[in-house]
Amino acid sequence: MTQLFTLFFVFVSHAFAITVDEVLIHVDQNLTYETRESNLTMTVVKAGRTKSYTMHSYGRGQDEMAMEYLSPERDKGTKMLKKKDELWMWMPDIEKTQKISGHMLRQGLMGSDMSYEDLMESSSWRTKYTGVITSEPMLDGHKVWAIELKAKDSTVAYPKRLIWVDQTSFIPVKQELYALSGMLLKTWVMTDIKPIEGKQFPTKMIVEDKVQQGSRTEITFDKVTFKVALPEEVFTTRWLER
Repeated sequence: MTQLFTLFFVFVSHAFAITVDEVLIHVDQNLTYETRESNLTMTVVKAGRTKSYTMHSYGRGQDEMAMEYLSPERDKGTKMLKKKDELWMWMPDIEKTQKISGHMLRQGLMGSDMSYEDLMESSSWRTKYTGVITSEPMLDGHKVWAIELKAKDSTVAYPKRLIWVDQTSFIPVKQELYALSGMLLKTWVMTDIKPIEGKQFPTKMIVEDKVQQGSRTEITFDKVTFKVALPEEVFTTRWLER
């Protein structure tokens, strides 16, 4: 069975003018960065109720991220810090820093459809998945590569991803995220792709939890800057409580 899958993988991969690895290299070039600073808005819809947050975010490589909530007022001053495989949150109402770990990582970020685990995961799929291009369909008027990715080990949050990568921008404009059982957990759509400092970047993302009916989170990047000088203190636990 393993030999048959390998032969199928090789046959399908050779049926297209580009390999999965080549596609993912371009995807990584767009979605990864040395440094990034951004303002974003997150709108969460749950059970017919809508709540919006604004945040200021900093990123350095794949291992470091810091984010501060600016609104609404009750969440203003909440901060998050990611360093490699560790995540902390500062909660100003109780003046306490809490490490997010274990089962807590699967909870929704501020009740959204994006989990803390999603926040922790690297955008570099080439290192975590093996894949095959299955077809080249049209999606929303654009030709895409349909790719099936399977995780190399059990540490990956989603054992299987189906992604559709735009052939012009090399952005994964649609994803389906699956559990080991084969259950569809989430869909993730990237739109409003714009050229920013030599990258194609999706300035709008829509995440839907397929386990919870009617659950939807929309993230809009209001401003994005790459290759910026960031204060070293932003990526320390001291910054959380400042």
